Amino acid sequence: MVKVGIIGVGTVGTSVVQILKDNSDIISARAGKEIVVTKGTVRNLNKKRDIDISLSDNLNDVLEDESIDIVVELMGGVDEPYKVVKKALENGKSVVTANKALLAYHRYELQNIAGEIAFGFEASVAGGIPIIKALREGLSANHIEKISGIMNGTCNFILTKMSEEGADFAETLKEAQELGYAEADPTFDVGGFDAAHKLLILASIAYGIDAKPEDILIEGIENISSVDIDFAKEFGYVIKLLTIAKKVGNEVELRTHPTLINKNEMIAKVDGVMNGVSVIGDKLGESMYYGAGAGGDATASAVISDIIDIVRSGKSSPMLGFKRPLEGEQFSLAKKENITSGYYIRMSVEDKAGVLAKVATLLGENSISVKTMLQKPLNDGGANLLFSTHTAKEADIQSALSKIKELNFIKDKIVMIRVEE
Repeated sequence: MVKVGIIGVGTVGTSVVQILKDNSDIISARAGKEIVVTKGTVRNLNKKRDIDISLSDNLNDVLEDESIDIVVELMGGVDEPYKVVKKALENGKSVVTANKALLAYHRYELQNIAGEIAFGFEASVAGGIPIIKALREGLSANHIEKISGIMNGTCNFILTKMSEEGADFAETLKEAQELGYAEADPTFDVGGFDAAHKLLILASIAYGIDAKPEDILIEGIENISSVDIDFAKEFGYVIKLLTIAKKVGNEVELRTHPTLINKNEMIAKVDGVMNGVSVIGDKLGESMYYGAGAGGDATASAVISDIIDIVRSGKSSPMLGFKRPLEGEQFSLAKKENITSGYYIRMSVEDKAGVLAKVATLLGENSISVKTMLQKPLNDGGANLLFSTHTAKEADIQSALSKIKELNFIKDKIVMIRVEE
């Protein structure tokens, strides 16, 4: 028998306990041993939980119990979980975590601490979708050219709803909160941070990039309006919060932001609260991974798959999937200002002679070539100018927009969304 202790028995932890009980026959057949959760820790012992395991509010009741073989960390956060996981590894216990924030900041330190001790983290990215295993194992013979992911169900629900029903951001966010898809404070989701943490984990496996969230480009969906959605539709695009890891020479672009994607791309068809990840390998080409990205059972399924792997082999080394620097040398992180993309720009202006000419001049002076342009009248007598550009450099677009926003006929905040072809 393999004994498991869970740190943080919330929604996912409860599902882990229940699935191990409900599907014990097939799980033990696949693992070769019976797997049982014997202890768990919680913050509030008075809260009723419909599970039959010993619960404590003392972390050491799990961490110091010599009979426990595998510690599952589900407490959330960064600093405290790091101390907990570090202690578990130092006590010789295998670890499974679903904590993407922890790994976004400490994955390399934890890999060094773990050494030959098994460490599973499939549940940290895209819930029940086995994307970690796909990158570490199934695609291990490929150079990974690009990863594009829709990995936040809250944002995907909001953008899908806005596109299908013409709703605005605020009312759709409120509905997401009422349905339980968004937190009371949704900043972590709609600001792009949750998806960015997951991107960093995948980038480490694909490219060996050791970057922190502060190092990469992260933008949320808060400024998306129905005007932007309509423009995208008119020109054959959809708008998604996309995570992108793209190899450019010996550099890798890492970015999370709203993106216009061709509506015919596979990733563009991922709607609602679902997640999807597209991976392009140099030998396989594009492969697509789709499924539930959150929820107790979906995430617990990924947690248990790691537990089964550990029980089968006893080891999970190397944690991030490579023993030497990939392709013989380390990739470096591309600077934010050197990223290249197409761009969509929306600006509200006074509707008078010379406005379009001045805007076009400033774009041209900053090496920005306009691909399409629409002018939409506003009720106050002004107009929305909507542009899409050919591929340009991030530094150039930012320079142009900083100059344009100083013009006296600009009526509101300029909105820019990147276009991925």
